Parts: sequence; structure tokens; C-alpha cells
Amino acid sequence: MDRPPLAQRQCKPCEGGATALPVSAAQALLRDVEGWELVEGHAIRKAVKCKDFLGAVALIQRIAPIAEAEDHHPDLHLTNYRTLTIELSTHAIGGLSENDFILAAKINQLLV
Repeated sequence: MDRPPLAQRQCKPCEGGATALPVSAAQALLRDVEGWELVEGHAIRKAVKCKDFLGAVALIQRIAPIAEAEDHHPDLHLTNYRTLTIELSTHAIGGLSENDFILAAKINQLLV
């Protein structure tokens, strides 16, 4: 049975004892989230250059409710006044889970 695209899935709570995705599985999921890169095998990252400072802040404000609804929260870094770097990992397991790729796909939809 085919699974729905990442952007149509919901993040699932990480249960105690869950393990992080192996790098090979993370690399496979990475193919479905354009523009994201694997960071040391334990996170994914995307940098977005916005038009200006207010555009970058507006993007943060658009990401926040999606992240909150999924109960999966990215690290957001605003640098050089208009570059927003988004980093995702599942802190509870110290690495990547499918949740990171689900949220990355939903963030990508905002950027279209």
C-alpha cells in the first residue's frame, strides 16, 4: 500500500525507546524534501534567503503555527537580516525521525 506524500502526513509523538533513523533512511527521505541537506547525520537544514528582514520574520510567523500544530518545533536562525536557516531534528531521540521530514515538507509548501 502506498503511503501519502510527506506533506499530507501527521507527526507522531516519539515514544520512549524510539531510535533515530539510520543515515541511509534519512538520505532516502531527503529526496522527498527539496533543498534540505543532511547535517552530520542527525539533523536536516535549509537556508532561505528572504526579500528583507520583515519577509524573514513573516516566514517565521508562518512556520510557527504549523510546527505547533504538529507538536514538532524547528530551530530557526535569522542571520544577515534576511537569511532564515531552519534546522530540524527530533531532540527526544537525539537524531532524525520521520517527523522531521514531514515538517520539512510542510515548510516547503509555504515556500512555493
